[in-house]
Order: sequence, then structure tokens, then C-alpha cells
Amino acid sequence: MSFLPLTPPGQTPLRVMTIAGSDSGGGAGIQADMRTFAMLGMHGLVAVTAVTVQNSLGVKGFHEIPLDVIAGQIEAVASDIGVQAAKTGMLASSAIIDTVADTWRGQGLAGTVPFVVDPVCASMHGDPLLHPSALDSLRGRLFPLATLVTPNLDEVRLLVDVDVVDDASQRAAAHALHALGPQWVLVKGGHLRASSQSPDLLFDGTDFFEFDTARIDTGHDHGAGDTLAAAIASALAHGYPVPDAVAFGKRWVTECLRAAYPLGHGHGPVSALFRLHG
Repeated sequence: MSFLPLTPPGQTPLRVMTIAGSDSGGGAGIQADMRTFAMLGMHGLVAVTAVTVQNSLGVKGFHEIPLDVIAGQIEAVASDIGVQAAKTGMLASSAIIDTVADTWRGQGLAGTVPFVVDPVCASMHGDPLLHPSALDSLRGRLFPLATLVTPNLDEVRLLVDVDVVDDASQRAAAHALHALGPQWVLVKGGHLRASSQSPDLLFDGTDFFEFDTARIDTGHDHGAGDTLAAAIASALAHGYPVPDAVAFGKRWVTECLRAAYPLGHGHGPVSALFRLHG
């Protein structure tokens, strides 16, 4: 596959921020984001929102970072280092979502810096990573700031109460999500387990763009959503139009799935390290 342009040695690379939780097992969250940023030649910036206690078998618990520390991380890097794009992951609570939204606006980043919102609600094992009361803040505060939102089908069901089972319901979900205020919506089809394909649908309120690839047969897909969003944010930092950035992200995560490896006694992670071998 073709990669993003690399910055020559000694020159400052583009900066992409992840505002997300830490995964102690190293498979998802900021750890997955930073691997993709590094493999794509980006300088990764971090605002940690929560620290999870998890491994390949599931999430045992998590601790939310104090709100002033979350805001301070965003402010510190935005005011000094600069941000060309950002993505969110685990935000855990209404208070954290509101803090991220207020800080993003307060730093003058809203509407000027591409902002990918991955509405993480639960782990791949079904363990909750977002308090149910936070869904309203996610819909009302963060989605209107988003350049792109990237929910999977479980998150679609929670956010807009649409059960995606086919193309028609996937399009209905895209309409419902777009009505919440983001510029673009990507309804990911990876959880359509009965299909041999992995159909993702992009929508800007007028036009649909379809991204369909053969499903990679692997039981190791931890961190796939984070990796996709991180790759899209990296392409947006380079100035790619949203459909092109999504196309790049789809190719990237497909290769990461192809290179996934076992880890521990449960689900292993997708691997951005494939780039080191070719």
C-alpha cells in the first residue's frame, strides 16, 4: 500500500493528538494510536483521560484523570507545540466530554483543526468504558465539533437506536448520526459478523461513499477502531480530503488486521508494525 509522506530527518513532522484512555495491555487506546502515529511518521501528542486496568481478557476497571489535568494536557501542547489533527477515544464521563469540548473550543481549535471523534462506549469484550449518562454529552457537546465520527455498530445502537443489519439500515444510521452535528459520519460495518465483507459507509449529509473490503479472518482485532481513527487523523493532518483520508485509514487498518498477533490468553492486537517488514 502507499503510505503518507515522511518528514526528512531533522525537520519537524506533523503533530497529531490522541485524547483517550491508556490500555495497560498495550493493545488499544493511546498505545495503539501512538504506534500508528509513529509508523506513519507523525509526532504523537497525548492527553490521557483515563487509566484502564486491562489485559487480553477484558477490562478489570479504570480510573478517570482529574478534569484540570485533562484540560491542562490539551492546553499545554496546543499552545506550544501545535496540533494539525486530533482524535478522541475513551472519554468515560459527561464531565470529561464537557471538559474536552470546552478546552477544544477555548484553544481556538474548533473548526480549524480536523477532529476525529471515535465514540468509544465499550471494549471489544463488552466491558463499559463510558458511563450511560455520558451519551447525551457525547451527542450534544462533542459530535457538533467533529470533522468525522467513527462509530461501530454497537455504538450506533447506543447513540441513535438503529440496529444496522444491512445497507438500508446502515444508511438510516448515517442520516441519524449526521443530524447530531458532525461534518461527516463513518458507520463502520466490521461488526456485521454474518458478512464475508467489512463494509464501511461514509456520509456528509448529501453523498454516500462506500469502502468495502474482504473480512480478515482473525480472532486478534483488539485496537482496530483506535488504529483506524488514528490513521484517518494522520491523513487529515496531511491535508487529505475526508473521503481520501478514510480510504487510507481503511487500507491501513486492513493491513494491521492482516498482521495481528496473539497476546496473552484472549484477543491479541492489530499490528501497525507490519510496516517494519515491507
